[in-house]
Amino acid sequence: MSNNKVTRRQFLSYTLTGVGGFMAAGMLMPMVRFAIDPVLQKKDGGDFILTDLAVADITEEPTRVDFNFEQVDAWYSSEVTSTAWVYRNGDAIVALSPVCKHLGCTVGWATDSAHPDKFFCACHAGLYEKNGKNVPGTPPRGPLDMFEARESADGLLELGPVVPNTLA
Repeated sequence: MSNNKVTRRQFLSYTLTGVGGFMAAGMLMPMVRFAIDPVLQKKDGGDFILTDLAVADITEEPTRVDFNFEQVDAWYSSEVTSTAWVYRNGDAIVALSPVCKHLGCTVGWATDSAHPDKFFCACHAGLYEKNGKNVPGTPPRGPLDMFEARESADGLLELGPVVPNTLA
């Protein structure tokens, strides 16, 4: 037996330190998990979404293609409809995002009678070339983004995640 006896004051000090440490760990663990968990989650952003448009029907004239996908925000799941402007550039399929880079309005192809061969943003009279490049002197600050595009096994168009424009 040891000659060093633990006094009542030391015992209470050790006990309170241990209990306080367990309580602090109990409060910090959920916060640490909350901060680290998004990094460990599997990302679903790389999935391709099947559209109703046959690749054989794509022409050199931009066509509006609507597609649906399921979006999950925390515990809430919803069906979202999105749009792309799709056309053929030689053998390549180009799918442009309709979101204006100025303020996020929606652009349309040939909707301005003064510029029938350009994308037009009616919010602030922004113009884009057919390849998505912004026309100098108009409000857009950059080119339209693109969707990754590919042909499915049954000949339909599949659209993937949005990527920066490589044509402009």
